Amino acid sequence: MLLKPTFFKRIIKGTCTAMGSFKSSVFILVLHLLEGSLSNSLIQLNNNGYEGIVIAIDPNVPEDETLIQHIKDMVTQASPYLFEATEKRFYFKNVAILIPETWKTKPEYVRPKLETLKNADVLVAESNPPGNDEPYTEQMGNCGEKGERIHFTPDFIAGKKLPQYGPQGRAFVHEWAHLRWGVFDEYNNDQKFYLSNGKNKAVRCSAAITGKNAVNKCQGGSCVTTPCRPNRATGLYGKECEFIPDKEQMEKASIMFSQSINSVVSFCTEKNHNKEAPNLQNQKCNLRSTWEVIRDSEDFKITTPMTTQPPKPTFSLLQIGQRIVCLVLDKSGSMTSDNRLKRLNQAGRLFLLQTVEQGSWVGMVTFDSAAYVRSELVQINSGTERDALTKRLPTAASGGTSICTGLRSAFTVIKKKYPTDGSEIVLLTDGEDNTISACFNEVKQSGAIIHTVALGPSAAPELEELSKMTGGLQTYASDEAQNNGLMDAFGALSSGNGAVFQRSIQLESRGLTLQNNEWMNGTVIVDSTVGNDTLFLITWTAQPPQILLLDPSGKRQDSFTVDTNTKMAYLQIPGTAKVGIWNYSLQASSQTLTLTVTSRASSTTLPPVTVTSKMTKDTVKFPSPMVVYAKIHQGALPILRASVTALIESVNGKTFTLVLLDNGAGADATKDDGIYSRYFTAYDTNGRYSVKVWALGGVNVARQKKIPQQNGAMYIPGWIENGEIKWNPPRPEINKDDLQGKQVCFSRTSSGGSFVASNVPNAPIPDLFPPCRITDLKAKIQGDKLINLTWTAPGDDYDHGRAYKYIIGISTNILDLRDKFNESFQVNTTDLIPKEANSEEVFVFKPESITFENGTDLFIAIQAVDKVNLKSEISNIAQVSLFIPPQTPPETPSPSLPCPDININSTIPGIHIFKIMWKWIGELHLSVALG
Repeated sequence: MLLKPTFFKRIIKGTCTAMGSFKSSVFILVLHLLEGSLSNSLIQLNNNGYEGIVIAIDPNVPEDETLIQHIKDMVTQASPYLFEATEKRFYFKNVAILIPETWKTKPEYVRPKLETLKNADVLVAESNPPGNDEPYTEQMGNCGEKGERIHFTPDFIAGKKLPQYGPQGRAFVHEWAHLRWGVFDEYNNDQKFYLSNGKNKAVRCSAAITGKNAVNKCQGGSCVTTPCRPNRATGLYGKECEFIPDKEQMEKASIMFSQSINSVVSFCTEKNHNKEAPNLQNQKCNLRSTWEVIRDSEDFKITTPMTTQPPKPTFSLLQIGQRIVCLVLDKSGSMTSDNRLKRLNQAGRLFLLQTVEQGSWVGMVTFDSAAYVRSELVQINSGTERDALTKRLPTAASGGTSICTGLRSAFTVIKKKYPTDGSEIVLLTDGEDNTISACFNEVKQSGAIIHTVALGPSAAPELEELSKMTGGLQTYASDEAQNNGLMDAFGALSSGNGAVFQRSIQLESRGLTLQNNEWMNGTVIVDSTVGNDTLFLITWTAQPPQILLLDPSGKRQDSFTVDTNTKMAYLQIPGTAKVGIWNYSLQASSQTLTLTVTSRASSTTLPPVTVTSKMTKDTVKFPSPMVVYAKIHQGALPILRASVTALIESVNGKTFTLVLLDNGAGADATKDDGIYSRYFTAYDTNGRYSVKVWALGGVNVARQKKIPQQNGAMYIPGWIENGEIKWNPPRPEINKDDLQGKQVCFSRTSSGGSFVASNVPNAPIPDLFPPCRITDLKAKIQGDKLINLTWTAPGDDYDHGRAYKYIIGISTNILDLRDKFNESFQVNTTDLIPKEANSEEVFVFKPESITFENGTDLFIAIQAVDKVNLKSEISNIAQVSLFIPPQTPPETPSPSLPCPDININSTIPGIHIFKIMWKWIGELHLSVALG
């Protein structure tokens, strides 16, 4: 069975990444795909009060019981602040605090139900890198779309960062607005000042916030405060200039600028919103104030102001326990079609041998029109239990389909040892069952999490409702074996509560149909951060293939376990697999082969780089686009310039490839934030679509040298108290020495989500997709009153293809340009031919129809048009302010003019002369003070 071909090695290009030692972290790429709407949150709004909020303490946080009390104090302080800020509409009603399994148990700690580390709304974790205690909220979407998760550190929660961020409760409300209502910050760390009518103004909201502009120059341990100096070419203050707010203010807005200012108790409204400030709120939300966005939210629409004070929040303390999971597997007659039962056995073995974690309790139920207990709950302590469970997988299929019967049997199995609260059920079915809704109430009451795997084109359409109502993972696998979808679905079922080092990490997932003794050749990269518990698993559809596997040293690996009944072979590498490139070659004729390689982290102590990927929603109606996201971060730091690809497969078995980008254009919200995104519009049918994501490193991948601005509370550089500036420590930066590291090669693949498309018309599908909105338009003055514009090209269909033309509008009034774009002055764009989507566009023009003189503010926006005259939304509005630098005086000796006949010690009535100076503008000036 094992054969060594004479040719075989494939050179790996562009799969190495320059990663630092980064003393507090290593590079582990954990890739999983989250389904559903933009948030898997359990939060509900009930009679003005937010319920079901989950605040999780990361398993790596050392045990500290006072942290629980600090969390309670923060939420308790935040609730009345939120209530008043929202004009008595919202408050925090109840919160669940999720406590790590490793902390000591207490009688008041109860087992969670649907609450998991994975779906927590707030995560309290150690700072990464050390010293970075900046609170922030993950926001992948656009204006008005819910965020992902709020991040705090223990030191922040404990109140150790009060001078920099203000009271914790106020900061929580700032982050809550990001998370719940999709608003953005009203400050800008990258551009702290802008020109308006030729004058420098601080980016803030409202503009009534008072303070001073200053520079803190430090050298050799001593610091001095100096005035800000404008750049002679641009007129703007330099990057070192800071706006220092007065400690005591009268202005009440805005929370999204700086909630740490004592007087600030409200959000900016349309009346006091600073529309000119170049901040994310204006850029993302089309100049709307934060309060306008909040008013448009579903939360606002279903509530009215309260007439009484709200109660204080209540808290439940939940402690994560051992994982309890029961497989519920369809063995009805339809499972004999398309080799489904064999594929179920193969994927089931992957889950039992590799995916499920040590210490977990696992049971098994099969069902047709009745249910059969194949195994009571068994704790996984060694390979013995794993092997025994694989022997209980179904080998024959017949009968009808009764999903509820299978679920009820699983509840019974679990209840024999544990309550069903927090337990998990993995439900696989390929059949239709119109009685599935009969057990929805039982499922809700059980407190169990149900992960659904829809196999083939005819699985019950209501199946996904089970995962939606319980917060489980929903996946879909087609009958196209070469796409390896069923293996990917079961490989994605790691614990939602386990630490990263416990999770199975998928390194490779590949399939191919071979003819005439063809070879399937390839490589698998085992980098230094993985290698424990490494598994190579090969499947076939007819006869066992020839297999060759070489480790990085060239040593042949022959110890495969072959199961001809299940049509699979697997090899578990003892200890830690060798770091480097593993070469494989498989030979077969007239059959389909697949290869799946999984491993676990090589370290248990250092935080990993994680990749999380998801879609905008789990259902979509044509012609709405779907957005696919993949987030690649190491702690708070993004990983840039990785190669990220999504493979989307429809129920027809047709596959579509999307290259995801982190370019701040199209579907991607922010450039270089480590979140890679792309629109999907290539629907070919109604029904389920599965998604698989690959991430590859490259020599250009790097950590940011400076912590980027995230969507979170502003770091206050200092305060003015009694007229004196009191500086805070500078915002932390990463030590450049930590960025010097060896080359690390890596590759990962994973699948774990699906969505359902509807209203897709029959072919030919009409073109109903406009170009996407341009979101990164920038403008600057160039030469003799020329304006240089740059932006990323949209496509014909959102961010795919090529637009037909551009319309560029200009105005001296920012609101006129936004609200009356068609009436604005139009720039001649005859010679501007749109480039392919995601290309950089550059256009230079001279405004002819507007008087453009020193101090003039000009606002510019673009609209893209496709070949069927569908128009994009108006772009973000860019601003230029004409600044004509003062002439530099020639180096000419001072003129010999007679000094005025003034006695410097004498007194002129009403004037005290204290200095005489020359300034070269052709006349003598006296600098005087009027008395």
